[in-house]
Parts: sequence; structure tokens; C-alpha cells
Amino acid sequence: MVFISPLFIYSPCISYMLPPKPALVAHRGAPMLAPENTMMSFRRSLRYAPLQACGVTLSLDMVPFLMHDSGKGFLHRTTNVDAVFPNRTYNSSSDITWEELQMLNAGDWFVKTDPFWSVSLLSEQEKTVARNQTVTSLSELLELSKERNISLIFDLNVTQFYNIDNGLIVCLCVLFWFFLQIWWLHEGHRECVKKYYPGFHQVYPDQKTLRNDNGSWLNMKYSTLSAEEIRSDDLRSRNVKVNLWVVNEPWLFSLLWCSGVSSVTTNSCHILKDMSQPDWHLTPHVYKIIWITADLVSLLLMFIFFLLQR
Repeated sequence: MVFISPLFIYSPCISYMLPPKPALVAHRGAPMLAPENTMMSFRRSLRYAPLQACGVTLSLDMVPFLMHDSGKGFLHRTTNVDAVFPNRTYNSSSDITWEELQMLNAGDWFVKTDPFWSVSLLSEQEKTVARNQTVTSLSELLELSKERNISLIFDLNVTQFYNIDNGLIVCLCVLFWFFLQIWWLHEGHRECVKKYYPGFHQVYPDQKTLRNDNGSWLNMKYSTLSAEEIRSDDLRSRNVKVNLWVVNEPWLFSLLWCSGVSSVTTNSCHILKDMSQPDWHLTPHVYKIIWITADLVSLLLMFIFFLLQR
């Protein structure tokens, strides 16, 4: 059984045809090379990825800004809010104004905590720049996007119970002013966005919702979609584009590349950008040669050991 077990091994990387390399979507900029969701992070990511993924939330005075965390203590991980406003509690972005947000440092935490063990890759000058980053407004990123002709995957993180409708209107007005290519992920108010902003790419979180809405863009966690599902006739026949998140390791990127995904959202775009082919991509013919050769060599060694033992 050991010698014939390769007959039962399946891998999308054993194939004659290699799909095109998936596009890279920078996740909050380049968070391994700069503090996430800062202008430094987005500028660095532009060297490697033409697409940017970001979460947008709203301040008390309705200014859209970039922040991934939400809920209680949403500013504590990536800013020095505890030092600047030590006696205040932040349960949501509706507890702070944009003027107050501009007073916060959004980069020093990155150099101190080194979340990806990558700060050593930065020069002293780059570390100084990182330490002085501030909270980024949506308008700042849109200006950069318009200047460099890049696309945005946009997720509206508006959890405030009293101004979600107004917040949606504010964000849409800001986006429409810049008229960029936007991938819209937010499930709430999707019909409204489709009606008034038909140019936005509607991106869906699961296959059922995608199918019910006759959509063509799918965005899911990498572990929720198998290689067989990615390569299925159902998705291919409808020309569905598949983006998977968050993919950081070259081996995982290689597997998804062989499976035929359209794009991946990643923290390590600077690493995946340099890959010219997947790891361990083999044609079935070469795979059989390696398998048969390995079996013959092992049989020969077993025979030699048998003779020596006698």
C-alpha cells in the first residue's frame, strides 16, 4: 500500500495547465512593513499590489476614517489613545471626533510591539517615519488611489445604532466625489448602493448570497472554500471572480494559485509578489516519474539491505 499510495493523492498543483497568477490585494496596506491602515503602509504596498483592502468607520462628526478594530476599546491596539485621553472610554467610533483622532499616534505601537517580527527589515529612517504615523482619513487614501490609479476593496464598519444611514450617505458621497473603482463588501444597504452607484463591484461573502443575487464577485476566508469548489463548473460557468483572505504563506498562496483563485488578500504582498511560479507545481507525467523512481530506489535499497543482513 505504501508504494501505490501516490495513486490516491490529489493536489491541484499536479496538473498540465497552470492558471494565471492571482492578483494581490494589500490588506490594510503593507502591515508587515509599516503600521496598518496608515499612509506609510498604503504607499509601501503600492510597490507590490494594485488593489487595496480597507475597513472604513465614522467619527462622531461623521468623518470617514480607516480602522479595522471595532467595538469596545477599538482604538487601544493601534493608537496611543490611553495616553492622550486616559480618562475616557471608547465603545465605538461615535465616541470620538475627527479632530481628536488627529491628535493620536498610529505608528509607535508597530515599532514597539513588532507584530510580524519584521521591524528589523526597516532602516532607522523608516522606523522614525513609522513612529510618527497618524490615523488616516478615507479622503487621504482616495487621493492616493486616484493619483496612482488603484482599486479599493471597501468595507463599511458602521456599528453606531443612530447614524448608520447618515454614515452610509456620507461615505458614498465621499466615494462618488473621487469616482474610483470600488469593491463593495458591506451587506447592509446593498440594494441602495446598487441602485445609485451601479459602477461599484458588488462582492459577496458566501456562495448562496452570490447565487441568489446573480453576482460575479466572491470574497471568503481561505479555509472556507476547497480547491474543488474553486474549480467547480458552477463558478467557472458564471465567470465568478474569487478573492480569498487572508493569505500570507507562500505554500498556501501556491495551493490557491494552482486552484485558480482570481486574487488573494494578503499581509505579505512584498513576499508573494516575487513568486514567479507556485511551489511544487508538477505535471502528472513528471509526478509519475518521481513516484516510480522513488519506489524503484526504495525497493533496490530494501533488496540490498536484505542481502547484507543475510
